Amino acid sequence: MSNPRVVVLASGAGSLFRSLIDSREVLGIDIVGLIADAQVPAVDIAREFNIPAFVIPVGADRAQWNVELAATLRGLTPDLIVSAGFMRVIGADVVAEFEGRIINTHPALLPLFPGAHGVRDALAAGVEVTGTTVHFVDAGLDTGPIIAQVEVPVLADDTEASLHERIKIQERALLVEVVGQIVQGKVKYGNLKNGDSNE
Repeated sequence: MSNPRVVVLASGAGSLFRSLIDSREVLGIDIVGLIADAQVPAVDIAREFNIPAFVIPVGADRAQWNVELAATLRGLTPDLIVSAGFMRVIGADVVAEFEGRIINTHPALLPLFPGAHGVRDALAAGVEVTGTTVHFVDAGLDTGPIIAQVEVPVLADDTEASLHERIKIQERALLVEVVGQIVQGKVKYGNLKNGDSNE
């Protein structure tokens, strides 16, 4: 039986992507592709590890971008799609086609502080604790069923950068843990979507 096929979506340095690469043997997964929205460092990591990399720039025509994204994903036949620091909203049609197979990491304790500035928004709100969330992707903005969360305390002298760095440490570990749970069948989208337990 072949390993589950995983595709990673990334927009930045690729630290979450790298954590999955480093854990792929333990997890029993094959990372069959990276999709980025620009020529970012994550693409270089993919090439370093001989993982096919696809850059799909976002232009004025977002509908066309979603068509290209869906076609690229279709060609890679993923069992799981991991949005790992991917700063683009995936179109509803793409989400529908791959429903239950897309997960996302977010640097806040959803449903608090959704969107692109979760760390900044948590600091501005003056909360004492924030954290990271891994959730299934639906058609909304960071609204899909939550799989797991880890809390991170906000320190008195935290800046957005320092807080984000501490969140990333937890985020990397949580992502690896969740991917392991999904490929082992311990987490099922249908159960979470319906509000049931995964037990």
